[in-house]
Amino acid sequence: MLPSPRLFRSRWTALLWAGGILWFAHDVAGSAPSGTGNSAALTDADGDAANVADLRALANVIDQ
Repeated sequence: MLPSPRLFRSRWTALLWAGGILWFAHDVAGSAPSGTGNSAALTDADGDAANVADLRALANVIDQ
């Protein structure tokens, strides 16, 4: 959402607004999981481990 044009009449107000946007982006990105240490195996809907044959069969169905 863009602010009203009146915000940019003052350079300092615009800088504070932009700083708030950057702070919010940093806060949101900083709370994301890092993705390291994820050893979860690929499973199907039943919870069984998915194998290559199952994935190939699924890919063939999707391609048709």
